[in-house]
Parts: sequence; structure tokens; C-alpha cells
Amino acid sequence: MQKNSIQNLRTLLALNLINGLGPKRVKQLVQTVKDPGSIFSLTKQELRQVEGIGEASALSILSFNKWDEVDSILKDTKKTRSRIITLLDPEYPELLKQIYDPPVLFWIQGDANALSKPGIGVIGTRNTTLYGRKMAEKLSKELGEEGLCIYSGLAEGIDSIAHKAALEANASTVAVLGSGIDNLYPRSNADLANQIVKNGGAVITEYSPGAKPEPGNFPIRNRIVSGLSLGVLVVESGIQGGSMITADLALDQNREVFTIPHTLDNASGTGCNYLIKTGAAKLVQSIHDILDELPVAQKKKGETKPSPKPIAQWRKEDLSELDKKICETLEKGALQIDVLADTLSEHVSQLLVNLLQLEMKGIVVQKAGKMFELK
Repeated sequence: MQKNSIQNLRTLLALNLINGLGPKRVKQLVQTVKDPGSIFSLTKQELRQVEGIGEASALSILSFNKWDEVDSILKDTKKTRSRIITLLDPEYPELLKQIYDPPVLFWIQGDANALSKPGIGVIGTRNTTLYGRKMAEKLSKELGEEGLCIYSGLAEGIDSIAHKAALEANASTVAVLGSGIDNLYPRSNADLANQIVKNGGAVITEYSPGAKPEPGNFPIRNRIVSGLSLGVLVVESGIQGGSMITADLALDQNREVFTIPHTLDNASGTGCNYLIKTGAAKLVQSIHDILDELPVAQKKKGETKPSPKPIAQWRKEDLSELDKKICETLEKGALQIDVLADTLSEHVSQLLVNLLQLEMKGIVVQKAGKMFELK
């Protein structure tokens, strides 16, 4: 590892240890400062110039003195045979980076490429019914066979079934932990975690080695499951619990939410029915109800992938300069609205107005998760 990379890693580990700073402020810091490795060398005045960094945050950075703990974490990381991926690394998944509060860094065992594969989060209760288990296995396996990565949380119940079904389909699957990489929860899923890694998937966590599976960790880690995904499938859930929290997070992140209907006497399915009733989730009867909403090509036996659609039609239209920039950018491929805004250095609100006009002209199509592409 090069000297600059080591310094950047130590800096982000240190920032991650500062109570009250939070991933949103750290993200703002690393995006604003030309040399992230020099953050701890900045003056209070320079820190205050960064959006979101107030007096208290600046003083917390300036008074940081836990470098021994930083080095200890690095040593523990080597012992766990894992590595750390930070916001500054090219392997950091772009879709996750665009959420409001992406993890500053995370530990990983397995193939980092799996984190950037188009996929869907499959989640649900630990207290499953036969129907829930059957649907989790069926849908996860079929989605995996379509080439989607299955993201979930390695918990008992629906999570475990989803991971196992993906493995049966020889598909990639990623488990997001609510504990340290060396402190799997539940322990009974240690073999499953090993199989995920061996099959080309990954196990990740934003909690440092040795961290216990505290109850408060799991709702927080759920934003990563949804953040990595193009959409989230709630297979079975009560009206309260982690799955409903994840569904809310997915909606906040402009991800699509899907769920399956349950009988009225199934208490474990009341949350799913509620999501359908309120219009928060799309009812799923087959995987095509999911695939039709995602920016992915559906596989058909005996057929090759369709050739790319022509993308020069927009050039025949009388468009504004911003519309032309949008189309030129989308010629390279579909983009999520936040990524498009960053690329063009424009406000999301302004882009949505222009994109709506382009949609009405039949030039641009909006897909799930606020993904836009040329028609």
C-alpha cells in the first residue's frame, strides 16, 4: 500500500472514531478537501469552511488523540484476514456512495466486485412461516438466475434463506453484518458466510473487528443493504421491525420497494400487506413484477441480449444547453439522479424538471431508483 493510501486510511479510521461527527460530515470533508490525508493538519478556520462542520465538529477533529487505537484497529484487521474499503477507494460501490449517509469505510471478506453488481435486497422476519420460507427461496433463486446479486443481512429466517437460494443459483450474494467481521451473528451462520465468500460474494460490515452484535447496530446497517440495492423485496414482515425500517430507508434512498401479499391470519405478513395497502410497495406475484421495474436486461433461454437502442434521436430535437448535456451524459449509460447531478454539477431539483420535459418528448425514460436513460 502506498504512503498516501495508508495516510488516507488512517485519517478516515480516525474520523470514524470521533463521536458525533457522522458519515454525512465525513463524506462532505473528503469531497471538499483536496488532500483528505491532511484533514488533521487543517486549522479550525479551514475546517469551518467545510459545509456541515461547525465549531464543535472542528474542535473534535483538532483535539483527536486516539492514534494508538487507529493503529490497533489496523492490526486487528490483519488478524481477521479482511481488508478495509473507504470512500476514497475506487472499489467503493457508486450506488452506496450516493445515499445520504454512506459508511465512511467498511471491512470486507470476499470479492469487492460483488458490491457493484446490480442486485436486490431480500429481507424479512426471523419468525418465518412455511409460506414465507417457500417464497423467499423461490424468488431469491429465480432473481439470482437472472444475474442479480442478492443483498441481505445474514440473520436467521428470510435473510439466511435468501443467501442460500442465491448460492444454489450460483449467483453472487452479499451479507451485511451488524457486528465486527470476526464476530458473526448468529454464530450458526459461520459456514454460510464462508460459502458466500467462496462463491464470489462478500461479507461486509462498518463495525470494527471485535464489535459485538448490539441491537442498535442492525437498524443502522439496514441502510447499507438498501443502499447497495436497486430495490428491496420484503418477503415476510410484521408491522414493526427491521424489515419495515429497511423499506422506509429504501424509499428515502429512491429505491424501489417490492413485497408479496399474505393471508389475513398471518401476523408475520401484516407489514407486507400494509406496504401494499399504502402504496409504498409494489405487489409481487412473480419475479417479472420486479424485473420490469429494474434497469436490468431479463434473460430468455435461446436468446441473446438485445442490441443497444439507438441513442442519437435527441440530436434531432431543439434542446436547451442543459438538456444536451444531460443527453450527452446519458449516452454513456443509465445514471441515478444523484450521480447525474454530481456529474453535471447541477442541483437535483433542476435536473428533475429538465428530465421530466425530456420524458414528455420521449427522449428519456425513468427507471426504478430514480435511474434515467435515453429511450
